[in-house]
Amino acid sequence: MGVHVEHHHVDLEEKFVFTSGLRNKLWITIVLGIIFLAVGIFLLLNGESHAAEGHEGAAAVAHGGEHAFHWTQRLFATLWVNNVFFTGIAVVGIFFCAYNYVSYAGWSAAFIRIPQSFGYYLPFAAVSMLLVFFFGSHDLFHWTHEGIMDKGSENYDKIIAGKSGFLNTPFFLGRMIAYFVLWFVVFLAMRRHSLQEDLNGGVNHYDKSIVWGATFLLIFGVTSSTSAWDWVMSIDTHWFSTMFGWYVLASWHVSGLAAITLIIVFLKDAGYLKIVNDSHLHDLGKLIFAFSIFWTYVWFAQFLLIFYANIPEEIGYFVDRLDRFGQYYRFLFFFNIFINFVFPFIVLMTRETKRLKIFLKIVCIGLLFGHWIDFYLMIMPGTTKGHSDFGFLEIGSIMIYFGIFALISLTFLSKALLIPKNHPLLEESIHHDI
Repeated sequence: MGVHVEHHHVDLEEKFVFTSGLRNKLWITIVLGIIFLAVGIFLLLNGESHAAEGHEGAAAVAHGGEHAFHWTQRLFATLWVNNVFFTGIAVVGIFFCAYNYVSYAGWSAAFIRIPQSFGYYLPFAAVSMLLVFFFGSHDLFHWTHEGIMDKGSENYDKIIAGKSGFLNTPFFLGRMIAYFVLWFVVFLAMRRHSLQEDLNGGVNHYDKSIVWGATFLLIFGVTSSTSAWDWVMSIDTHWFSTMFGWYVLASWHVSGLAAITLIIVFLKDAGYLKIVNDSHLHDLGKLIFAFSIFWTYVWFAQFLLIFYANIPEEIGYFVDRLDRFGQYYRFLFFFNIFINFVFPFIVLMTRETKRLKIFLKIVCIGLLFGHWIDFYLMIMPGTTKGHSDFGFLEIGSIMIYFGIFALISLTFLSKALLIPKNHPLLEESIHHDI
């Protein structure tokens, strides 16, 4: 028996209006975030934070007091978590557009402008990441310390010195700049052809978008892993995992899909995107469901092999997160699995929940928070050791980065038609029915 689907009238000239009220709310979020961040720094300076008081002893015992904690370590580490997390969401927006173009996907044509808008965040991300590295590299990356690769120095580390061909500041910065330039240049080309398609019609711009999409996939296929090695894995310099690039990509991808879906749902609640029906939401829910399982598969494959082999140079990464530092990270370690796998798996298992906006909202918000925790777990144990916490500093930094990301994305979303009216596969998207 066929299911009758009512198709609403589609306004192909629809534009998102970025109201002054919404813009002011985002600016207030940013300002409040700055205030919270300042309060967090003040508490750290005065030794009143929970991390400084509650975990300092455990950290000192665990590490024999080898490095004295300084409040800037937690500040730069927190900023780095947000840099990596929000950069991932932005680049996954481009990634989503690219693989939908290359696969000739018609269903996503109705809302392709939402992930397109994420790409404009990359210039801010690049500047922010470069600044944090410039001022906080010694607090974040042990391999940047003076004498660490010099045989004549008391700080010499043979293992780190063996990686000096890859882990050196000039090459590191060169790679970082190359990532952002390559990602943004290809994104601008895809975006330009999408906007020209609105004016000129035909399939010429669509065909060129496919070429640029394929180009991005080739670039991202390499840089998604190398950026993960640079920005996250090199924090724990003695440790390495051949699965780590895939792991970070999986976490980024789920976060990006959750952000795309959440914005679509909120736009529909505001009266936009009537073209997006329950079948579109269902497909987005399926992608989130599937890649949450994929993230879990990579997590488990990485953990199982290291746990089973029990090789000292590998197991230390998980020992830090389970047993050291007064077991501070143990709860988050297991919570990470629950919020990013068990929770979306149970909620999105049925067809109905993938089509209901309220469930998608709950799951997407949960996954965005969950994968922020995932990156927190990747970065904080190797930087702040046992001095981590979740307080004003962390809340403030999240508010700042979220506010800036939303402000940039929504600003550029409002500068073009919300629906690519001359997309060759738009008719298929309008009548999308599963």
